[in-house]
Amino acid sequence: MNAPWKSGAVGGRDPFAAFICDEAALDVLRPVAIEMGWQSEKCAKGGLRNAVQSLSVAASPNILMVDLSESGDPLNDINALAEVCEPGTVVIAVGQVNDVRLYRDLLSSGIHDYLLKPLSAGAVRDSLTQAQAVFSAPKANDPDAAKRHISTAVVGTRGGVGASTLATSLAWLFSADHKMPTALLDLDVHFGTGALALDLEPGRGLTDAIDNPSRIDGLFIERAMIRANDNLAILSAEAPINAPLMTDGSAFLQLEEEFRQAFEMTMIDLPRNMLINFPHLLADVNVVVLTTEMTLASARDTIRILSWLKSNAAHAQPLIVANKVQTGMAEISKADFEASIERKIDFSVPFDSKAAANAAKLGQTFADANRSSKSSQVIRQLADRILGASDAIADDDEPAKKSLLGNFDLKSLLAKKDKKVTASAE
Repeated sequence: MNAPWKSGAVGGRDPFAAFICDEAALDVLRPVAIEMGWQSEKCAKGGLRNAVQSLSVAASPNILMVDLSESGDPLNDINALAEVCEPGTVVIAVGQVNDVRLYRDLLSSGIHDYLLKPLSAGAVRDSLTQAQAVFSAPKANDPDAAKRHISTAVVGTRGGVGASTLATSLAWLFSADHKMPTALLDLDVHFGTGALALDLEPGRGLTDAIDNPSRIDGLFIERAMIRANDNLAILSAEAPINAPLMTDGSAFLQLEEEFRQAFEMTMIDLPRNMLINFPHLLADVNVVVLTTEMTLASARDTIRILSWLKSNAAHAQPLIVANKVQTGMAEISKADFEASIERKIDFSVPFDSKAAANAAKLGQTFADANRSSKSSQVIRQLADRILGASDAIADDDEPAKKSLLGNFDLKSLLAKKDKKVTASAE
């Protein structure tokens, strides 16, 4: 089980709360709480179930003490608590089962400490003091030591060139092979296939963000994003086709800002119409993967988009990727294509219909389902180039500007189930 209370921001929340089953334990706890400067009212009657109900409608405290005495399956029930705890919460469990294995399992699940009943004032004081020390200790995600954030946008010159296939495959490779906490933002609000390629339900995360941009923060991201693997989360939508996109783009800007705080890599599946309508989307993008096919129309639009990027996003490095390439079957030759766009094609991904069908049947990204195919090998080379290009850009920018990881650990974000997406707008 992931432990959302092990990392994250802790500002603006109550310092302490406890949910204890019996009066005897409360009689021991309350004086210690008062001694530490907390209100005795924060020591409430009730166990884990009461804690889950209460925290489902209110922010969790910095330090949470919860009684497991009435729990038939403590380890499983902790999952319910994890779903309502915000990042940064330090949890101290209280119970009456004196079992070393349970103690170890609780600690490995992310619980800070386990106190055995009957409670003693000394043991409670020591545990709470140690919990307080967690907040004064240097954080692993200190911005001064944080890794730089990389943002990549994948844009198709024409519909059907496979930009979404590349975006989902790259996101998967960064998360699975490079072990980078990665966010995939599918901005095709009505017809996006990012979640579909990962065999996931898209949820309402993106539409909620568009409808309520002022509510976008770390907690919103944490609840709205859908988990694909331990290092990959997706934010997408499947908006009704009779519902036009009504936004000034502020939601997208805020989402990108939150991603920079929470992830190492942002992968944006960016439809070309969104590129035109919301040019600020590329303000902090390092690399633009311009996906094309070997046709006259794609050559024309590659020229136009490259020109647009030069004028509107000169800081981003474009990489030209010819996708679905069939030897001897192209509408125009590679040499003619490169001559028309006045630059080389960086990568050519071979056409492989069987591999594409295999990925769809398995509910996996193209690169994940077809690891040994030539096409996937090229996509892996593209991923390496993106990392290299981003490193070069960062070297040029230092020390003027850094994109920093912030307050959240990916595993903290992804521990929450997508069933809570709608709660973010309440």
